[in-house]
Amino acid sequence: MKIDLTDTTSSKINKALVQGRRAIGTPAVGMVLTLVIVTDEENAYDSLKAANEASREHPSRTLVVIKRVSRSPRDRAKARLDAEVRVGADAGTGETVVLRLYGEVTDHAQSVVLPLLLPDAPVVVWWPVTAPVDPAADPLGALAQRRVTDTYACERPIAELTARADAYAPGDTDLSWTRITPWRSMLAAALDQVPWQATSAEVEGEEFNPSCELLAMWLADRLKVPVKRSVSAGPGLTAVRLQTGNGPIVLDRADGSLATLSIQGQPDRAVALKRRETAELIAEELRRLDPDDTYASALRYGVDRLNDESAETASAPAAKKTASRAPAKKAATK
Repeated sequence: MKIDLTDTTSSKINKALVQGRRAIGTPAVGMVLTLVIVTDEENAYDSLKAANEASREHPSRTLVVIKRVSRSPRDRAKARLDAEVRVGADAGTGETVVLRLYGEVTDHAQSVVLPLLLPDAPVVVWWPVTAPVDPAADPLGALAQRRVTDTYACERPIAELTARADAYAPGDTDLSWTRITPWRSMLAAALDQVPWQATSAEVEGEEFNPSCELLAMWLADRLKVPVKRSVSAGPGLTAVRLQTGNGPIVLDRADGSLATLSIQGQPDRAVALKRRETAELIAEELRRLDPDDTYASALRYGVDRLNDESAETASAPAAKKTASRAPAKKAATK
């Protein structure tokens, strides 16, 4: 069931939700959280589709916030809120409200969203494409216990990781981190099977892929060993090689779906390690709403190392230039 509301208010939207539930015969609210999706018109369909699939595991009220920017000064001055209320089969296992904000109301989206949040239920805010520099300080992000971004969708993913580390607050997470959960689980299980310590590691994957960078950061943080980053044609993350005192441990996924785990002294094993859809990633993030300390530790550790390496690289040419000038100065003095 769909109800379209033009030039409406949050109060009228709440009344439409009650009306829709009664019309389909389910007046009770059985949702466990509120998921707020902040996106644009172009990406709204795919984001909402992923959220509806995730709602099978986590029934939720989904609020899609779309800020419509008008080019006309007259239209920008006029504040308007349009809404599309979906209940029943059109909204997965929960409720969906698509909010389109016009004019000055785009600067006060939190005032529109706040009355529509489920009472006494957690709030998760997800930015599928463009996220604020500091999600926790964003007016919508401040309403949430969990803030989900995706650096893979950014123009400069690696630079975005630095911004995420600088602005990190408990409750922040990223889908690029969620994508490597199966890899981290598989590598941790492989290391538990052998009595040897890892001495070095290598992560191979696409260039400028934030998931590859985060996996390298996690290995360096947890194992305290040097980690080499290699570039491949993909898709995504393709291989991880751990060097130990008794031979290598290799997890190789060349085709994006099936991987091979090789451990010295054991037969090779084929493991399912397919690239997951966005709906699976969102469903995983909604399973736990507490702060992800492992993500925070890996992100900060890795970004600090990148900054140290950049500082060393920048200082090397300056030192070389100073050294080259010294003999000339000495000769002139003589």
